[in-house]
Amino acid sequence: MTRISPDGATPAMAQWFTLKAENPEALLFFRMGDFYELFFDDATAAAAALDIALTARGSHGGEPIAMCGVPVAAAPAYLSRLIRRGFRVAVAEQTEVPSKGRPASKGPLARGIVRVVTPGTLTEDELLEAGRSNLLLALVCPLGADKGKRRKDAPAEGAGPLGAAWIDVSTGLFETASLPASALPTLLGRLDPAEILASAAVELGDYGARRAPEVTLPAPGSARQRLAAAFDVASIEAFGTFSDEESVAAAMAVDYVRRSQAGKLPRLAHPIAQSQNGVMGIDPATRASLDILRARDGGVEHTLFTAINRTVSAAGARMLAEWLASPLTEVAAIAARQEGWWWLKDHAARCAALRDALKKAPDIARALGRLSLGRGLPRDLAGIRDGLHAAREAARILAGQEGGDPALPAILAHAMGWLGAARALEAELHTALAEELPARLDDGGVIAAGYDPELDEHRALRDHSRRLIAALQAEYATRFGVSNLKIRHHAQLGYVMEVPVGASARLKDHPDLILRQGTASTARFATEELASLNVRITEAAEKAAQREKQVFAELTAKVLAERELPGLAQALAVLDVLQSCAALASGGTWCRPEVREDTAFDLQGCRHPVVEAALPRGARFTPNGCVLAPERRVMLLTGPNMAGKSTFLRQTALAVILAQGGFPVAADSARIGVVDQLFSRVGASDDLARGRSTFMVEMTETAAILNQAGPRSLVVVDEIGRGTATLDGLAIAWSVLEALHSTVRCRAIFATHFHELSRLVDTLPRLCLHTMAVREWRGQIVFLHEVLAGSAKKSWGVHVARLAGVPVGVVERAGRLLRELERAENTIPEPLPLFDTQKTLPPPCENTLKKRLMEIDPDSLTPRAALDILYDLRRQAGQDTDTPVTG
Repeated sequence: MTRISPDGATPAMAQWFTLKAENPEALLFFRMGDFYELFFDDATAAAAALDIALTARGSHGGEPIAMCGVPVAAAPAYLSRLIRRGFRVAVAEQTEVPSKGRPASKGPLARGIVRVVTPGTLTEDELLEAGRSNLLLALVCPLGADKGKRRKDAPAEGAGPLGAAWIDVSTGLFETASLPASALPTLLGRLDPAEILASAAVELGDYGARRAPEVTLPAPGSARQRLAAAFDVASIEAFGTFSDEESVAAAMAVDYVRRSQAGKLPRLAHPIAQSQNGVMGIDPATRASLDILRARDGGVEHTLFTAINRTVSAAGARMLAEWLASPLTEVAAIAARQEGWWWLKDHAARCAALRDALKKAPDIARALGRLSLGRGLPRDLAGIRDGLHAAREAARILAGQEGGDPALPAILAHAMGWLGAARALEAELHTALAEELPARLDDGGVIAAGYDPELDEHRALRDHSRRLIAALQAEYATRFGVSNLKIRHHAQLGYVMEVPVGASARLKDHPDLILRQGTASTARFATEELASLNVRITEAAEKAAQREKQVFAELTAKVLAERELPGLAQALAVLDVLQSCAALASGGTWCRPEVREDTAFDLQGCRHPVVEAALPRGARFTPNGCVLAPERRVMLLTGPNMAGKSTFLRQTALAVILAQGGFPVAADSARIGVVDQLFSRVGASDDLARGRSTFMVEMTETAAILNQAGPRSLVVVDEIGRGTATLDGLAIAWSVLEALHSTVRCRAIFATHFHELSRLVDTLPRLCLHTMAVREWRGQIVFLHEVLAGSAKKSWGVHVARLAGVPVGVVERAGRLLRELERAENTIPEPLPLFDTQKTLPPPCENTLKKRLMEIDPDSLTPRAALDILYDLRRQAGQDTDTPVTG
């Protein structure tokens, strides 16, 4: 922003300068009547981002003040667009209530920042995605080996442990972790935070654009004290053990949230320290490759999440996304999830009834978030009420009516234990809230009649005003002898008596009437009764509105005091995910996978759920099996482009994510030994913004795999080495394949066009060969999309070029060149040195000339002797012309 001096500013603009200085990095929404107005550079930036008119208001320093504005009523829509474009917005409201008789000389009403809207601190439904968490992540670099406390499960000091804390302001989620710097990309990929608090020393990679303005880090001791004060406990050790880095990160996140809400802290769950050990490692490159929650184009339509999502509530969709993003590595926890949805699948009638009940469950967690910040709407209290009702219905369904019902699985029983919470609150909300609720509290009619006697009294006077006025109008018509006399409400005059101008002449001098206004056709009179009635009705309306807000606030306080509501909301979300899984499995084409502690890997009839969902009606996906048994744990997959190699790789990786997430798998059967880390390098892309070519990206991702993968990992890679020259790429692919087989010793699928690598099956004992089935028919190729044992003999690249629409002349020329190159290759007597067996060279022949020369002492020779030796050497050289010279 261009620095502008506030000198000489008008009183209102002086307020703007003061407030802008508090948040210089944010756009300032400055409340002026029914609009939020922006000035100077803020106006220029916002007008361009929102595509609204840029005008001017007044001048400052001899120059017009650039200005644009948005209506207060439509502000959420404009805020949403600004936030998506990376802006932060400070909202300034009037903090002073205008009083009667306040002189204008006192200047403009006081204003203050009531909120700073940032990507990681959103609460409104209009600004959030219903089925997606919105996280603020704080990261802290290591504080030093000699400073501070460490968790027992924290990484070794040499690994440089980071502290991480993340908060979802909209739901109250609050978690922390201590992790090595090398694990940060995996954490970022799993959380996908909307905003990140971190110093410039923390490398965020692709998430760098989400970095917030840098904030000051508190000292560890101060951080612990502030966290304890925020949760009203003596020490945060009451919630577990936190490293100093975690404590500082957590305090930094809490302070940032508090500042964004003008000093008010929303309702947050107490911080929970998370271990990274029980979650499968998936780095950002792998997540992008597999389209788990987001497709590569940024959308959600063609993603694994959309393909399997059968949830019926926003909270359920968020939890399903969380399970997908964080597959488990503990067999017992995976099995517990499976038991839950398998039981629901076997009890189809109850599952259907449960689904119907959950459809009526609003988003309790986000309603609590808004209520705790004073931004609650009538629908939020109604959401709590309806959510509690849905919980009772869900509990009744799970309990069943038949005798001798089998016991519920542990995960369902645990959820059911929460569904009976807050019964008194539910009853009170049913009594207190009206059946038909307005959109805003200011519209009135939120509290039901009969709940609050004082409110009913004020409403009675306000609502009976029409009857009182009608009676008074009839009385006045009789008293003053004007049959068409009317009593009307005027914006400036209040209630007045209107009579035709012809009758006004005889009423002007009436002692009970005061002429207030005359027009060409009517005259308006006031009376003491009308003035008194006007005051009473106006005061009654104001008192009714004020009392209704008080009652709403009291109900909100009761809701926030109910500590079991977050647990109940969580239970409803779990039930929604489980019924979604049951619905998926009930079709008969999804199986319950067997997840084991060993390194088994056997998929039969596996399908790609995203591709299958995108097929047109009637089309059939060709399933394939994948066996990576310990004795054949590395698969070399060859075949042409378009044959389905990438699909096969991705569906195998997705099957692992689904299985360890506790979901059904799109296969006939699945038996999988726990995978601790998943790596997928499928498809090529560059990163020109950071100066990385396609090949550099490929090699960077390959390096990450080789440096991080271990014996329990699964690696699926495609076309390693294709981004460089043929021999370079072949050498790299060969070396990487050997490393995966013999050094990393993981389960892997290695797809390639280098068919020569098939020869390695004789030297790599755990390598198995597979290829994509292709049939040639009348000069055309038909892709069968089947994976068969064996190896491809050629790439069919020219045929694929023809299918792609490359001009016929170019394709025919490529075919002729290919045949010539193949003939030339076949005339080479020896294979490429890369594939030649290592030979032992014969020992070099003795070099007699060299031996003779080394025996001569030039300093002792006479000229005649030297000439004789020269002739002798020449003669000997003629005899030894076939002897190689070495030395």
